[in-house]
Amino acid sequence: MFDTLSDRLSGALRDLRGKGRLSDADIDATAREIRIALLEADVALPVVRSFIARIKERAKGAEVSQALNPAQQVVKIVNEELIGILGGETRRIALAKEPPSVVMLAGLQGSGKTTLAGKLARHLKDQGHTPLLVACDLQRPNAVNQLQIVGERAGVPTFAPEPGNGVGDPVDVARRGVAFAREKQYDIVIVDTAGRLGVDAELMQQASDIRAAVQPDETLFVVDAMIGQDAVATAEAFRDGVGFSGVVLTKLDGDARGGAALSVREVTGQPILFASNGEKLEDFDVFHPDRMASRILGMGDLLTLIEQAERVFDEEQSQKAAQKISTGELTLEDFLEQMLAIRKMGPIGNILNMLPGANSAQMKEALAQVDDRQLDKLQAIIRGMTPAERADPKIINGSRRLRIANGSGVTVSDVNDLVNRFFEARKQMKMMAGQFGFGGGRSATRKQAKNKRKAKQAKKNSRPNRQPAGANPFGADLSQLPPSLQQMPPGLDQLPPGFDPSKLNFGNKKGK
Repeated sequence: MFDTLSDRLSGALRDLRGKGRLSDADIDATAREIRIALLEADVALPVVRSFIARIKERAKGAEVSQALNPAQQVVKIVNEELIGILGGETRRIALAKEPPSVVMLAGLQGSGKTTLAGKLARHLKDQGHTPLLVACDLQRPNAVNQLQIVGERAGVPTFAPEPGNGVGDPVDVARRGVAFAREKQYDIVIVDTAGRLGVDAELMQQASDIRAAVQPDETLFVVDAMIGQDAVATAEAFRDGVGFSGVVLTKLDGDARGGAALSVREVTGQPILFASNGEKLEDFDVFHPDRMASRILGMGDLLTLIEQAERVFDEEQSQKAAQKISTGELTLEDFLEQMLAIRKMGPIGNILNMLPGANSAQMKEALAQVDDRQLDKLQAIIRGMTPAERADPKIINGSRRLRIANGSGVTVSDVNDLVNRFFEARKQMKMMAGQFGFGGGRSATRKQAKNKRKAKQAKKNSRPNRQPAGANPFGADLSQLPPSLQQMPPGLDQLPPGFDPSKLNFGNKKGK
């Protein structure tokens, strides 16, 4: 969503990095580029004006003129102001001291509110809560049925006493749903209300009545991040008509310009709590202003990437895989497990976009070539192998490769490419593990060889009846002689250089 904005901001700030000192003209030109970038991203004009004014004031102040690198200081200022627009600090959902906590969802029709109810329920369930969905959207056709399906996918029960489709009283359902949750000891109630096609006075009043009936601890306004300036106008209408305590942005994976995300917090004064960036229930997370600002400026979002990895990777399996990498024993079965774990984190492009520098021209060109279907092909090839072939790919000969190719719907060259790349990758990983001190690798091989030479030398030195060099040039065992004869005759230990008495043959006729 923020690709265009990110490109423009990065371009405006890139011009500053080669300058050791910034003039007022440089700051004004950069501020002008940032203003254009924000307006093109459909950010509200009052937000743009206040944002640019703060940047210019700070950039021309003492904190830049006294900085060692003024250009980097301006980037820091822009980053901090972006964080401020997006809400400053991360705000967690507020829960009641005595359960159940009530969370009410409101928003326009088509904003993804019902799906978001399932995502939020899944998120809270993963944190150890026992949420209950309450179907109060009795206007839209099949809304109740949709919420029940989403609840089943999330593993969360749904309270739906009315069929919907225009039948039932949503205020009464909301009140009964909270009572049911209290009786069955659910600690969180998520109330899904009817969406509006616009600022509908009747449905706005209905939402206000539901809020008065259940007294929610959080009222979340669900806004489609793709509708631009309309999101701000609608948010203001809901704030004045119903009131809300937080915002949830949906469809952040779309191709909109992102102005709603940068405007709604500044205009309404309410924080953004959650962000949804896909259709799956897992595509949902807490909104972190600092991380989002970092992504907009092309600095990456490693913290979110690490958190996602921690959720999908099993620590014990990861340690086993690391041990196998260090010893060069990684199998195709291990590779398949790691690949499936990566797929759980989401599309590969989204993962790579969290890396620093992802908005550079080179990275974007590389990301454009990333296709998740390639991983599906690799998965099909590995699943087409027998357990013995996955454990020891060296046994995969020509006939086996043909069978694997026919069974997985690929060509033999695809199988050859996978096997060859696997062997090369395993070799490289083993070498890297040795260089970083995880065992294995070239340094470990040298260490093993050195230890082997030491053991061989120790074994050689420990042989019995071995005399010190020069003590007995004839090689005889003097320990069995009387003490008086065990000493070498005077002069024999001073033989001429190169003379080896052990090679003398006194029984040879020619020697006589």
